[in-house]
Amino acid sequence: MKLAFLNKLFKASTAVLLSLSMIMLFCDKAEADSLNGLPTVTVGKSLSSGQRKETIAILTQEISGQNYTTLTVTGNDLVKYLNPSGDNFTTTSGVWSSALIVKTDSEPGIRVKILPYNGQTTITTITADQYKNAALTAGIENADIYITSPVAIDGSGALAGIYAAYADKGKKLNQDQINAAQDEINTLSSINQNNRNKSNFSDAKLNRAIVGAKKDMAQKGGTLSDDQIRDIINNQIKINHLGNTINNNQINEIVKLLEEVQGSGSLKNKSFVGNAQALSHDFQNIKNKILKSQNNSNVSHNNNFLNDLWNQIVGFFNKLFNN
Repeated sequence: MKLAFLNKLFKASTAVLLSLSMIMLFCDKAEADSLNGLPTVTVGKSLSSGQRKETIAILTQEISGQNYTTLTVTGNDLVKYLNPSGDNFTTTSGVWSSALIVKTDSEPGIRVKILPYNGQTTITTITADQYKNAALTAGIENADIYITSPVAIDGSGALAGIYAAYADKGKKLNQDQINAAQDEINTLSSINQNNRNKSNFSDAKLNRAIVGAKKDMAQKGGTLSDDQIRDIINNQIKINHLGNTINNNQINEIVKLLEEVQGSGSLKNKSFVGNAQALSHDFQNIKNKILKSQNNSNVSHNNNFLNDLWNQIVGFFNKLFNN
């Protein structure tokens, strides 16, 4: 009897959640639709006709025959999007690295995959985790991104292409956030290069620490002081077991970087749909616990699941009104 009641409550709560999510999604449709539609392939202008054809084939195999649009990326895009952060590209700079951007409103988060070109890994500097971190800082949400190049190259062209694709689809990204994203790539790439031969270091650990720090900063809210940011990054370095590899100078670089990220407004971006979907997963976890406990007749145990479910509902409405 209690199990049936809990399942009914779960279904009713989920229905309320989904209904409110759809209402909020409709109200925010102008923003949500800004990069909806066909996937976009950005292609470096410096590619030969054969390289262009092969590059598009490699990228679009990830979308299994879906239609897509193409956008050619030139030196002008490098100058426009990357030079404000301190790069020195010119309008005649070559662009070889290319990208495919697929909007995924139904699945929150950013996933990045660097694809080999004819069996060779050709993106030499920017890692998948660095692309992801930069995309988050730049204000990109809910996307699958694929990168490749016919020649060995650092990968900056693909990054400029990603920014250009958003502008082309009507969602011009904030330049301050793009600048912070570029500085983030430069800083993390430098730290990665300086520590790559150390046994306890990995690029993945470093990027997890940065993502964790940004999450902690966003949760605290407001403008954090230098000392507060330093405490947060030191804690993330400890959590990710990087204490024996990241030195004080590098910590200072990261603190400076996170101050810039904070000042750019990146941490103020909120995705209601992402929060709602994450909460839906929490509901599913609660439901799984209920089903798992169906052979347990202990009343107090079932009451604990009911309390958990209620807390999730309260949390949802808190997030709803805070947003």
